[in-house]
Amino acid sequence: MGKRRRARELAIQVLFHMEYNPGDPGECFDRVCESFDPAEEIRAYSREVVLGVWENRADLDRLMRRSSKNWRVERMSRVDRNILRLAIYEVMYRKDVPPKVSIDEAVELGKRYGTEESGAFINGILDHIYNELKAEEVDPSGVSRTQWSKKVHKRHG
Repeated sequence: MGKRRRARELAIQVLFHMEYNPGDPGECFDRVCESFDPAEEIRAYSREVVLGVWENRADLDRLMRRSSKNWRVERMSRVDRNILRLAIYEVMYRKDVPPKVSIDEAVELGKRYGTEESGAFINGILDHIYNELKAEEVDPSGVSRTQWSKKVHKRHG
């Protein structure tokens, strides 16, 4: 299994932990690492993703809300919700990850850690978001995706 996939798995563990034990995302990340002792080589990317998802979760949830029919974000399983947040974050903020890779990885994580329906559910929502963003080139706050990405990438490299 690749480093990025393992880093995403660690990020999902931390984000899931934060659903039950909210707090500082950096401290939660450290706590999960102390408990599970993941490889050092995956920690940096995983930490970046956790901090980015946590900082931007309102926008990420807004996109999920717009794209999920008959499902409120609060009613989604915690696993699915956090896999979706991670993937949407990568699509919106990480220029080093092709959107299709983020979507495929999220679907695989859903199949592995979610319910029998999670993979299809995650794929449907992410596909809708990806196509909407491609068509509109606008983020949830009304700023063009290009402008938004430039602003974010200045902060996150």
